[in-house]
Amino acid sequence: MSAPRPWPIELRLKRSTDVLTASFDDGAAFDLPAEYLRVMTPSAADRGHGAGPGRCVSGKQGVSVTDLTPVGRYAVRIRFSDGHDTGLYSWDELYRLGQGRERLWADYLKRLEREGLSR
Repeated sequence: MSAPRPWPIELRLKRSTDVLTASFDDGAAFDLPAEYLRVMTPSAADRGHGAGPGRCVSGKQGVSVTDLTPVGRYAVRIRFSDGHDTGLYSWDELYRLGQGRERLWADYLKRLEREGLSR
């Protein structure tokens, strides 16, 4: 039997800095900037429908969060200022993005450079 997964207890958007803070019942809290959330979108349109990393989302440095909509009891839909709103961020995905933020961001920046793209 596996350990219970952390459950979100609060999502708070600080519009002045475009940072979403996700707090969980295990005491973890993660600050997730809008640009980071946007480029890490779980949307199939950006991640692809099969195996592999999908396309590299670039040019989102100035993006902001315009709306958060709960989806059932398992996720939140985030609408961004560039019109993107098709990715559902499950609680597990938000936790994964929070835990791995430094590594995932560093990998993203390397990929941008490799593909000749910019933030």
